[in-house]
Amino acid sequence: MKRILVSTLALAIVSVAASARAAENPSGTWKWDVTFNNQTFNLSLKLKQDGDKLTGTLTGPAGDTDIQDGKYKDGEVSFTVVRERNGQKMTFKYNGKLSGDSIKGKTSIERDGQTNDRDWEAQRAKD
Repeated sequence: MKRILVSTLALAIVSVAASARAAENPSGTWKWDVTFNNQTFNLSLKLKQDGDKLTGTLTGPAGDTDIQDGKYKDGEVSFTVVRERNGQKMTFKYNGKLSGDSIKGKTSIERDGQTNDRDWEAQRAKD
């Protein structure tokens, strides 16, 4: 009887851990606002997870841009977005921690040899 109780308890713990891990999936649509030069822009990120790999598209005022080098491991999301405007290339490197329906982290923006960091926090869009 004791063995059955211990086995049942162990199975329950493994099931709860597995479902918690499954709930921490970055796939979906994420939204946040960013302010540049006193103007606020809405950004939308569509992510799809395949193992540790992330693919997707970032949509902003300049249109849609595919993400590059997307990764998801141990609750950490990372990807790069490269945009060109007026002949100038800008690279945005996003890193963040997934927690439920929120991703919070840092963005490194590389432009003209300069790097600037800023915080970002996205919320999962409700379908």
